[in-house]
Amino acid sequence: MTSFPMASTREAYGKTLLDIGRSNPDVVVLGGDLNKSTFTHLFAQEFPDRFFDFGPAEQNIMSVAAGLAASGKIPFVSTFAVFGMCRPFDQLRLNIAQPRLNVKIVCTHAGIITGEDGMSAHSIEDISLACSLPGFNVIAPSDSIETIQAVKAASEMDGPVYIRLYRTAIPVVHDDDYVFSFGKGDLIRNGTGVTLFATGSMVGNSLIAAQEIATEGIDCRVINMHTLSPLDEEIITLSAKETGAIVTVEEHYIHGGLGSLVAQVTGKFFPVPLEMVALKGYTESGKPDELIEKYGLGIKDIKFAIKNAYARRTLPIAGQ
Repeated sequence: MTSFPMASTREAYGKTLLDIGRSNPDVVVLGGDLNKSTFTHLFAQEFPDRFFDFGPAEQNIMSVAAGLAASGKIPFVSTFAVFGMCRPFDQLRLNIAQPRLNVKIVCTHAGIITGEDGMSAHSIEDISLACSLPGFNVIAPSDSIETIQAVKAASEMDGPVYIRLYRTAIPVVHDDDYVFSFGKGDLIRNGTGVTLFATGSMVGNSLIAAQEIATEGIDCRVINMHTLSPLDEEIITLSAKETGAIVTVEEHYIHGGLGSLVAQVTGKFFPVPLEMVALKGYTESGKPDELIEKYGLGIKDIKFAIKNAYARRTLPIAGQ
C-alpha cells in the first residue's frame, strides 16, 4: 500500500496568494478575524493597505468584496467554510452571482476534518450551496500542489470562484510536475472494473482503497474531480461506458455534492450502478481520523462501496 506525504492546503494558499499579490497590484484581500488560520495574515503583513479585516461580519464582507470587484479590483475573501458560504448566502446570490462579479472566495476548515471545533463548524453543505449559484466556478483541490495551481488559475479567470480547503494537512497525491486543468477531471489511476470519482480530501483515501482492492481482483479507475462547477461531463460519461460502475467519494453531505452531480450526468447520458460514499447528516466533535471512520468515509467504507458497485455491473461494457 502506498502512503502519501501530508501537507496543508491552507498554508499553500496563503503563500500562493502572497506571490500573486506581489505580481498583481489589483489583488486585494478581505478577512473575517481568522487571518492566521487562513494564512492570509501573510498578505496582510506585506500589503496592509490592500488587506481589510471586518471581524465576524461575513454578510458585510461579501457585499464589500462585490463593490471592490465592480470597481475593477480582484478581491479574495477568506474565512472558514461555514462562515464564507453558509452564513452570507443571500449576499453571495444577490451581490456576486447575479451580476457575475469577479470575487474569489477561498474558504478553509471545510468538511468534518475540522474535527474538535464540532458540529457547528463542520461545513458539509458548502459544495451544494456554491454549485447552486449560476455562474460560480467551484474547485475542491485534492492536495497542496493542486491548491497552488488552482488559486493561480482562479486569480486569472473572470467571474466568481469558490475554492474549498481544509484545517488539517491532507495527503499529497500529485508530483511537482502536475498540471492543473480547470474544468477537467484528473485521471490519476487507470482501471477497467469500477470508476472512483473523488474530490478534495478524499482523493488520497480513494487511491489507497483502489490499491488495496486490486489484490482482490477489482481494477479501479480513480479520477480526481477537483472542479465541481463546471463539471466534466465527458469524463464521467466515458468512464461509465468503459467501467460500467461508479463510486463517488466526498467529505460532504450526500445530497447536492459530488454524488448528486455525477448521478445527474450518468442518468442523462449513460446510467450505470452508482454507490455514494458521503455524509448522511451532521456529525460531532472529535479527532479528524476518528470522525472519518465513524461516519463512513474510511478506506474500508470505500472498499465496501466498490464491491457493491462491482457486483451490480449488469450493462454491456464498452470494449469488453
